[in-house]
Amino acid sequence: MIQKIVFFFEMKSFGVCKWWARKLGINTSKVRIGFIYASFIALGSPLLIYLIMAWILEHKHYFKLQRKTRSTIWEL
Repeated sequence: MIQKIVFFFEMKSFGVCKWWARKLGINTSKVRIGFIYASFIALGSPLLIYLIMAWILEHKHYFKLQRKTRSTIWEL
């Protein structure tokens, strides 16, 4: 039963910790532990931050700016 729950959360995770771990160059489990400890210390407020970051990561294609390189001024 516990393995089913763990598998469900691993498959449905948003990838926030993995994204942060890749950006910081550390292990994913350390980032997850950091979120857990921060949630206990700050009484759950990091959970709200985590959900906001998850929403942004799920919709990041809306936030990406299209940057075109222009070679001359006439291509404005």
